[in-house]
Amino acid sequence: MSECSSCGNGTGGPFSEGRELVEFVSKAHGGAVATAPIPNGGLKTHCHGCGAKFTLKTFVGKCPECGGVHAVSPPRSDDPSNIQFAGKDYSSPE
Repeated sequence: MSECSSCGNGTGGPFSEGRELVEFVSKAHGGAVATAPIPNGGLKTHCHGCGAKFTLKTFVGKCPECGGVHAVSPPRSDDPSNIQFAGKDYSSPE
């Protein structure tokens, strides 16, 4: 099982920003966190790459318009302002 930084691996963590947070959440607990649904139907937001409005429904998700990868960590998933963007040049390992 993958460890989170609060569990002791020392890299990234639930309070990281940008690409570092996206990569952390994508790998947390063997990837299970990334696809878990955000409570209450998700967070309404806008893409930090193209500006399109969308709802982030899982802890890691893509903009439906441009494919920009966004993430929020579970402890910070109560506020859309905590959503982080991996950057326009990021491609998720799918």
